[in-house]
Amino acid sequence: MVKVTARIKEIQQPRGGYLPPKSFLVKQLENKSALAATENIHPSLIGLAVDYMTRAISSGNIENAFSISLRGAALIGEMAHARSLLKKLEPFIAATGKTPNLWHDAVTAACQLSGYDVCFRAGSALYTKPVQDIAPDKDTINNVKLMVERSMSFFAQYGPVVQDGVIFSFEAFSSVVTSGDGDFATADTLWDFKVSKAEPTKDHTLQLLMYWIMGQRCNGAKFAYFKNLTRLGVFNPRLNKVYTLDISDISPQIIQEVENDVLCYE
Repeated sequence: MVKVTARIKEIQQPRGGYLPPKSFLVKQLENKSALAATENIHPSLIGLAVDYMTRAISSGNIENAFSISLRGAALIGEMAHARSLLKKLEPFIAATGKTPNLWHDAVTAACQLSGYDVCFRAGSALYTKPVQDIAPDKDTINNVKLMVERSMSFFAQYGPVVQDGVIFSFEAFSSVVTSGDGDFATADTLWDFKVSKAEPTKDHTLQLLMYWIMGQRCNGAKFAYFKNLTRLGVFNPRLNKVYTLDISDISPQIIQEVENDVLCYE
């Protein structure tokens, strides 16, 4: 089983990439507060916590937002502890993140829950640090808070979200690419959510293009929104930047090459 992200690592892209990041329009959103320079937990955990907390606030569905974390916890027999962490998030989500004194416990619980993701995504053998040992400090908690707030502001400006957690039907896959799922879609844009300190790379933009191509092959009413997508976008709440590209500006030849040489449709 090869995921979209794994397939991208296998191939050699043209110079600059199939979809050069410099072709995206960049918009810097307003920064009312600056992030602290350092954080004391792994960037991947912070990225997951920001993503899942934002989804939970937006949808009001905590279990759905942390579904991967719960699956990971189930694989190692720690579902009871995972659900106790969800309980700590309930008052925060009920207050839609607007109660200052709830942030500390909520961010800590979200970071710990995210620690279970590795069990589902990569296997329980890589679960080497108990989630109870994940303890974000004051600067880390404040950074997560600011990034969640920036994300909510982004959704207010660019939303609403029509699909949270982009999935594909079997028609989207090939004998080479057999797995993959995207972040979210609004009425006209397929979005990827990044919390990196760096600008988007050619791998990130190719991933988005692959998802869009895959979505065009999906049949059924639940996938109809793919036909209305006219842009690809990346949002990075750490940088508080939005990157967008009109699909009409992508060369049909590039789309064909990605279909043939990367996705390998027969």
